[in-house]
Amino acid sequence: MDFFVRFNETFDSRGSTVTSQDFSAEEEALREDLRYYFMSPCEKYRMRRKVPWKLGVQILKIIMVTTQLVLFGLNNQLVISYKEENSMTFKNLFLKGYTGTDEDDYSRAVYSQQDVYDCVFFAIDQYALLKNLSVGPVSYAQDDSEVSPLVICKQHYRRGSVHSSYESNDIDPETETVCLTLDIKTIEDKEWKMANASFFNLDFYRLVNLRISFRLNGINLQTIRSHELPDCYEFFITITFDNQGHSGKMKVYFDSEAISIACKNCKNIGTVQKNKRYLLVFDVFVIVTCLTSAVLCTRSIVLAIKLLQSLTSYDVCSIFLGTSTLLVWVGVIRYLGYFQKYNVLILTMRAAFPKVLRFCCCAGMIYLGYTFCGWIVLGPYHEKFEGLSRVAECLFSLVNGDDMFATFAQFQEKSTLVWLFSRVYLYSFISLFIYMVLSLFIALITDSYETIKNYQENGFPMTDLQRFLKRYRDFPSSESCKEQEAKCSFVCCCNRINSFCMNQETAMRHCTFTFLLS
Repeated sequence: MDFFVRFNETFDSRGSTVTSQDFSAEEEALREDLRYYFMSPCEKYRMRRKVPWKLGVQILKIIMVTTQLVLFGLNNQLVISYKEENSMTFKNLFLKGYTGTDEDDYSRAVYSQQDVYDCVFFAIDQYALLKNLSVGPVSYAQDDSEVSPLVICKQHYRRGSVHSSYESNDIDPETETVCLTLDIKTIEDKEWKMANASFFNLDFYRLVNLRISFRLNGINLQTIRSHELPDCYEFFITITFDNQGHSGKMKVYFDSEAISIACKNCKNIGTVQKNKRYLLVFDVFVIVTCLTSAVLCTRSIVLAIKLLQSLTSYDVCSIFLGTSTLLVWVGVIRYLGYFQKYNVLILTMRAAFPKVLRFCCCAGMIYLGYTFCGWIVLGPYHEKFEGLSRVAECLFSLVNGDDMFATFAQFQEKSTLVWLFSRVYLYSFISLFIYMVLSLFIALITDSYETIKNYQENGFPMTDLQRFLKRYRDFPSSESCKEQEAKCSFVCCCNRINSFCMNQETAMRHCTFTFLLS
């Protein structure tokens, strides 16, 4: 930077009378390097006939990474379908009276004590008869060759008493959890209910929740159709009877978490082994190409290889693949930036980003205010305002003009005051953000675009680097270089002209001097 400052001071003081001969050889070499560095691939090819191999590698990398993403996506569709269908299967197998459709965020609800007992015993009995029930390849999970047990835990207030008249009650808010472990052999015994009758004698006025948890193993055979090895999974199933509200409605939640595990005694047969070799060759080719385009990413590749040996989470793999594909495609934009007609978007985003960021900070304060206000006031009266994240999503949809009438119409008129407040709240938010905030947001971007457009017509302000480079002549074209080589081709020394293809005056002096010596 000091060098550029000294150059600018010299240029300003001496003006246009300064010629290229007044600068040192280091300055000339620096200019040549900088001019060539900032050339586009097309300009480099015209000047030196240098093939833009980096652009070719980038395009090849896009094709291969996108191909990998598509292959992974197709395989991931099978995995997602398998998990969703198994979750639906388990709900139908272990939830008594399940209708096939969840009720809001829970699977079903029970309203009587007998229904609770029936659902609990039904789930336990179904677990014991699993091998004779499921049409899929599902089995019990094992720990050290032993079948993992079924665990039932109940959480209740430590003590309490409620009189029938409800005129007095004595409830200790501290809770305690008691668990019962049942192995498969115990459940198959007909006397297990009588032996544990005291545990199932539930005090519903003290009961907070009751949880049944067990583990199952499954194998996904869909991948065989794609000539791949099958995937094995371990399912952690939890059935929760939630009575925290003590409202007479006990919600039943069903949670099934699937974790991929290594299949034991799995053999490669026929086309599966052959297809695996093809995929291995393709993966190796992708890795080599990526190494060519990004040598400095060696550390990330080493970490990726380590993750490959221990990591089997489809969610994490999909995030990595999706993000890498996004970055690869966005990386092509830098090549479009070399052309004046294609870099308007890049220049506009670069110029508008600081203004938009400052504007969003201010608008975000108003947005958060409306979010908290809607959550507190309107939450009990509208499902879209029940949670803080739901309120933020609903307001964002309103800003973009989505679902406006439904939001207005679904408000329950249980309270006239709240109904009037909801109208003022929605009208003010929509008017403020659509007519003012959104318009100003667009105006900031439009203003930056007009500025960039004006610069493209009248010229961009010159930077210190551009002022430094302006003092050097343009690179001679490849045609002029060839003419120079043709004029002095009878001497071997002309073949030693440096890689920057000297300007015509220097080249002619060099050839003349060589001719006189010969």
